[in-house]
Amino acid sequence: MSSPDPRDELVEHLPAMRAFAISLTRNGATADDMVQDTVVKAWTNIDKFEQGTNMRAWLFTILRNTYYSSRRKARREVADVDGVHTDALAEKPAHDGRLQMTDFRDAFAQLSDEQREALLLVGASGFSYEDAAEMCGVAVGTIKSRTNRARQRLAELMHLDDDDRLELTDEATLSVLSASKAASF
Repeated sequence: MSSPDPRDELVEHLPAMRAFAISLTRNGATADDMVQDTVVKAWTNIDKFEQGTNMRAWLFTILRNTYYSSRRKARREVADVDGVHTDALAEKPAHDGRLQMTDFRDAFAQLSDEQREALLLVGASGFSYEDAAEMCGVAVGTIKSRTNRARQRLAELMHLDDDDRLELTDEATLSVLSASKAASF
């Protein structure tokens, strides 16, 4: 009996990969490009995937490496120096839930890459500390520390006390958060 082709499993992980890519890049088009690059890399290197291991973790590792490679490349490039494109993308929130989400995104953007990555992997994507540590190539304690420091920093930046909760009353915002379990931040 032949073993199943791991290429068949790639499609199952596309939504999670896109969500992770959007969280990293904060740009839908760039995220789509990164997911496409990840799928191409995974497809062409499928012989390097070990049957019986975590396909999702393998794909997220490729996606993460693709992101950091693009970040290194972007450091050598100059784009939107005068902020014209960035200003055009700004949208004033129409509801207090959107205002809270904007505050969260602003605070989240102030975290270090490592802290954001730890929260995205453990909090939003649901990976265990062990899987996240393996994907990032660090010790489990390092991931736990980054996650804890990131949560504390978010609370500090958003001026939240231990008893405070984000009031995200906007239905679209609530549905996104409940679907991704991101409310645990």
